[in-house]
Amino acid sequence: MTDLLVRGGTVVTATGSRRADIAIDGGRITTISADLGALAAAATEVVDANGLLVMPGVVDVHTHTRVGTDAEPDRFFQDSVAAAFGGTTSFLAFNNPGTGSSPAAERSLLAGLREWRAATNADAAVDYAVSLAISGRMDDPIAELPAMVDAGVSTAKAFMVFDFRLDDVRLFEAMGVLAGRGGMLQVHCEDPVIIDASVAAMLARGDTAPRFHAPSRPAYAEDVATARAMAFARATGAPVHVVHLSSADALRHVREAKALGLPVSAETCPHYLALTDTRYDATDDLEVAKVVISPPLRSSADQDALWAGLAAGDLDLIATDHVPDRASVEKGDALRGVPFNRVSNGAPGIETLLAVAYGKGVTTGRLSVERLVDLLSTTPARRFGLARKGAIEVGRDGDIVLFDPAARRTIRAESLHHTSDYTPYEGLDVAGAVRSVFVRGRAVVRDGAFVGQRGYGQFIEREGAGG
Repeated sequence: MTDLLVRGGTVVTATGSRRADIAIDGGRITTISADLGALAAAATEVVDANGLLVMPGVVDVHTHTRVGTDAEPDRFFQDSVAAAFGGTTSFLAFNNPGTGSSPAAERSLLAGLREWRAATNADAAVDYAVSLAISGRMDDPIAELPAMVDAGVSTAKAFMVFDFRLDDVRLFEAMGVLAGRGGMLQVHCEDPVIIDASVAAMLARGDTAPRFHAPSRPAYAEDVATARAMAFARATGAPVHVVHLSSADALRHVREAKALGLPVSAETCPHYLALTDTRYDATDDLEVAKVVISPPLRSSADQDALWAGLAAGDLDLIATDHVPDRASVEKGDALRGVPFNRVSNGAPGIETLLAVAYGKGVTTGRLSVERLVDLLSTTPARRFGLARKGAIEVGRDGDIVLFDPAARRTIRAESLHHTSDYTPYEGLDVAGAVRSVFVRGRAVVRDGAFVGQRGYGQFIEREGAGG
């Protein structure tokens, strides 16, 4: 008996593409072969994938999805629906400080984990995991890391900036403790001294508009911090992952660390690959606020370096850094006299990852479709300990995306499904479109319509990371 038979498509993996059929039973891939027509009569569902790319579900390892509240109960669920529409079948969320956490969770990693698990239980349409943010405000987060890993959370994130940043001593300690338990630290690399001084000087001059966000966080602040993180990785021998890398100089430090054989990795984000710092030249403060992101958008030269780094293997994966802010709420502070350094950082992207990466990468010839699958699915799953995800292989979860490479579309906020009311990619023309999405063999999106259900998505407990 076969639950799902996908026939006639071009199966794309990180190592090659071929025409093949895929059989899925009990949520797992059971057979991959050139012709499985003999199984069709007994299959519960047969899907015709002729003319389509059959890709592993996207694994987005960097999202700041918000949990549901009494006032807004659907925020987590609806962003998981948006993920599905974009071809993402597994995502990693953060329980960031200050985004709905209780006072107890602000003080303790484990209290934060318990609270987050309870708030997200049975509330997703696709599978998900969590990475805990280590805050400098916590009582003793380093001591809690072993228990965190034992609870199935094998990664944590540290910030080198913001008022909840982790100081260098505890950053160094966190790397070593996590490495000793088979885990990995994710690091937001920006230098606080440079940024705090820049922000203070601008505010003192009365430069408070959103356009001053980018010059307050120059590329050399990211350069300095990335160099320090790589030095700590060298001293500890720990696996370290640099999040949302945006500049050529920061990339150089990662490249050099890899040349030394260090177990480090780095991601970039679609907004750095599709947008540049010219967006900060807009005269409309709200339009600028929509791309108040940290690190900020960079130059076209930096963008070219990132694309080259993805192709060469210096960058390991693409993730969204999705933040479901709304122009009418969080970003709207820019119109209410709030200075740039207090406008919420981030932009939505959970639904547009595959669309932007394929449209700007594969169709332009910057990346092969096989390399894209590696960047969006296979390497993220391997690096973050999602052992059953990220590849079309026998024994893996039946997470499948049917993608139409011949389609053309223009990204519009009104056609997206996330909990934001805007997209930074408004009006962007892209090639390719997600047609259907299956999570563990069950349809979640079919022919462009949501057919999944709340609570189908499972929490993923992870054993190890950094592979």
